[in-house]
Amino acid sequence: MRLLKLVPDDTNIKFLRWRLPFYSISMVLVIASLFLVFTRGLNLGVDFVGGQQVLVTFTQSQDAPLAKLRKDITALGYGEPVVQIAGSRNQVSIRFRLPEDVAGDAAKSDEMTTRLTKTITDNFEDARIDDLTSVSSKVSGELFSTAMKALIFAMIAISIYIWVRFEWQFGVGALFALVHDTSLTLGMFALFKLEFDLKIIAAILTIIGYSLNDTIVVYDRIRENLKKYRKMPLPELLDLSVNETLARTVMTSLTILIVLVALLFLGPESLFGFTAAITLGIFVGTYSSIYMAAPILIWLGVTSTSFVPSESVADRQERVARGEL
Repeated sequence: MRLLKLVPDDTNIKFLRWRLPFYSISMVLVIASLFLVFTRGLNLGVDFVGGQQVLVTFTQSQDAPLAKLRKDITALGYGEPVVQIAGSRNQVSIRFRLPEDVAGDAAKSDEMTTRLTKTITDNFEDARIDDLTSVSSKVSGELFSTAMKALIFAMIAISIYIWVRFEWQFGVGALFALVHDTSLTLGMFALFKLEFDLKIIAAILTIIGYSLNDTIVVYDRIRENLKKYRKMPLPELLDLSVNETLARTVMTSLTILIVLVALLFLGPESLFGFTAAITLGIFVGTYSSIYMAAPILIWLGVTSTSFVPSESVADRQERVARGEL
């Protein structure tokens, strides 16, 4: 039986032919994403702004009474809570931010926690408090600052690694691709106001890792072909390299997307933002490896001699002595 091949061996797609239109579209999307982040802002979760998070299980009910629960908690006067299914249908996650007059007062914060849990247990006989998390505004601010630093340092460290392994142009190309992928992901969260918490930071770091892995595979093939085809024009060589790695890229992305799409539509609501971030990241990470990381090498001056060792004076004198010049 013949093996199924999603990408034929003789595939020869002219990716670089459309590099200018795709680069223009990508730049517009990156600018638009950053504009949304700075104007609309991110819908920061409890992890980053401080607040209360309670996990409640209704032991005698098949479905959690979301509407009544939301109404009773809102009546406490602490703002609009986020009430959603967490895991099973009878398990609920309740999150809301700390009001300004409560955020800096430990006594008021404890009072708020007591009122919240008492309201739940008094109004619902089968309610069981499984977890109670309180994050102060100071700690949440430190978490957000540390998370952003982690993203920036990860991208810089990755670029330095690629710079050392290849050439500086490849490090710049990888960094540009990572900025592209991260910006579009943040733009999606700013546009749709999805909750942005520590799980999303983990998702973005996963996207960075996936995009880097795909980019290095393409770059490694480009380096091999630069040594093999010295006289081939660079756009044709980049097309050849991308096509040679296309089967691996398609298979990797497709298998991951099958799992992500199932989790996106069938998974718990608490993981929707995390799954949506990685799903978008797989698309943009694959796209950036082809249309961001590869074409930028042309504009950064990579040539067929980039990986040819320069000849020293001693080597040249030795060749002259042997009569090779």
